[in-house]
Amino acid sequence: MLLDASQSQLVLVDYQARLMPSIFEADAVTKNAVRLGKIAKLMQVPVWGTEENPSKLGENLPDIRVLCQRTLAKMHFSAAEEGLGEWLRVPAKAPQGNARSLPKHLQKPAAAEERNMIVMAGCEAHVCLMQTALDLLEDEFEVWVVTDACSSRTERNRDAAFDRLAGAGAELVTTEMVGFEWLRTAEHPRFDEVLALVK
Repeated sequence: MLLDASQSQLVLVDYQARLMPSIFEADAVTKNAVRLGKIAKLMQVPVWGTEENPSKLGENLPDIRVLCQRTLAKMHFSAAEEGLGEWLRVPAKAPQGNARSLPKHLQKPAAAEERNMIVMAGCEAHVCLMQTALDLLEDEFEVWVVTDACSSRTERNRDAAFDRLAGAGAELVTTEMVGFEWLRTAEHPRFDEVLALVK
């Protein structure tokens, strides 16, 4: 199964100013997260951010924050515990035309444009990213974790998170995999712009 840009959303988890200096391979991880966010913008994929206890850990890095249409401040490690799932669900549209004149049991609800493919990246992989991803899987979202844009303070914790996420049903992908799956073809009008970001 391939990612589809029209069904995707991107969640960037806790790339916070006071946390990132202690993160394993922080520079490479941050660069890939920024690439992901820029590719998402080009492909019209919604981008959301989260920040864990921002009064203590600071806001997300400015290059990340500017890419997010909204950022959820949270105290729970899982952003799903603080309402992220509601942000990711598209509200159902009101019935159109004369449907309101029909009895309720005959009215057809308007189809919502579902975006159930949740592409995620963030820090720390074994805490906030993993707990959020596991809760979203339980809430029947499809979760894709971008491994080269995730990390923890230690490599061992990061890798243990990837093992557990894969076992729970998350797809493990890379930044380039996401970009090229969203594009699907070299004939896509955004191909050259995306290619420039991943080179």
